[in-house]
Amino acid sequence: MSSTAAPPPEEGSTSSGESASPSAGGSSPSDDEWAEFLRQAESGAGRENAPKEPSARARMVTARMRALDEGAAAARSRKGGRLWPGRKKAPVAGAWQPEGWRTGPEWRKNGRARQRSGFVSALAVLAVVALVLVAMRPSLLTDHLPWRDDASDTTALPPLPPESARPTSAPSTEARDDGPTLAEPFRGSPALRWADGADGIEVPPAKAVGGMSEQRVKHALSTMKKLLVATNLDPATLRGEPTGAALDLLEPRQKDIQTDFRTALDHPTKDHDPLALFTRFDPGQVRLVGDVVKTRGRMTFEAGKPGSVEVHADYTFVYPVRKAESGSSQVERTLMRRVLTLVLYDPAKWQTTADKPALVRIDYQLYNSACEVYDGYAHPQFPDDAPDPAATGSASDPYDRSAALSDDRKGCGTVTRT
Repeated sequence: MSSTAAPPPEEGSTSSGESASPSAGGSSPSDDEWAEFLRQAESGAGRENAPKEPSARARMVTARMRALDEGAAAARSRKGGRLWPGRKKAPVAGAWQPEGWRTGPEWRKNGRARQRSGFVSALAVLAVVALVLVAMRPSLLTDHLPWRDDASDTTALPPLPPESARPTSAPSTEARDDGPTLAEPFRGSPALRWADGADGIEVPPAKAVGGMSEQRVKHALSTMKKLLVATNLDPATLRGEPTGAALDLLEPRQKDIQTDFRTALDHPTKDHDPLALFTRFDPGQVRLVGDVVKTRGRMTFEAGKPGSVEVHADYTFVYPVRKAESGSSQVERTLMRRVLTLVLYDPAKWQTTADKPALVRIDYQLYNSACEVYDGYAHPQFPDDAPDPAATGSASDPYDRSAALSDDRKGCGTVTRT
């Protein structure tokens, strides 16, 4: 069997007959091209443009990423990807991407998350503004919140801010079935949030007025507070003891004031009634419940005649009481509103006793006390008592401090609440 040898392969070809030309057109390089290539190789030129083989770690990471992308694309094609407009299949390149690495942080992708963050920031700013407003003017909040007086909430009730001006209306009224008890004598009353005793008598900052120094004005203000405490909060006074120590605070040259009230304390009558200045209860009939009297009001001052300062006080005191008889547990409240004016004169310009202010105005209103009784004591009325036939005046709200005490009050009326 005869055979012929295959001709040797041409230069630039492979045994399979496929072209191995390094040129783009597939033809063998010319002699000039080979000469230029050899010259560059010997001189080292073009070395920076020579392809560099990737490291083994780079090849491994690239292969792993390609495998993961291809796997995710295969799974997506099996389940059916989300269609994009104008496409039959969703793109698969980069289908598997660790969150926040190749895709970027989540907050940059999610527009809704950015909107939610902005909304929360706006709410925080509004909350801060609201807190600042309430701190500057607590009445913005307290005037619109009804007071609660059940036992479970009394410890959480904040006290009212000091009264800086005459109120515009009476405290809110709510219908309630409960009332004061021995344990909670102020339950069901707006006074639950009032200050205790002397803490409710706040002295305003003093300043020089009317030719009176700041120190003299401060002394006049301090004397008004001492007078209010001595005549309305002192336990001995409330028990009806005939103490006249409060009168020592006042101008001794006011013979009518000094004489009339000392006589009234010893021998009370209709014309000499100590209740005009002193709050007193008959210990044989009633007893105070606890040792707290609620107080609310305000004190102001202004320049009087040249060389004098006038101090004005308008306060309401709330007294919880029970009958003195043994075993009595029924609690009622009596209220006293007082309006006083003291004037301190400069002894260098006036004939006066140094540091002794004169009492020039006395006005008061007693609520929930028997009418036409002039024994020098307040007589609280209890629900089981017979109606007071002398109560001929109109009903009034003892907690309403929005109106001034009128000078033409006539008769003795009833109260709408205590």
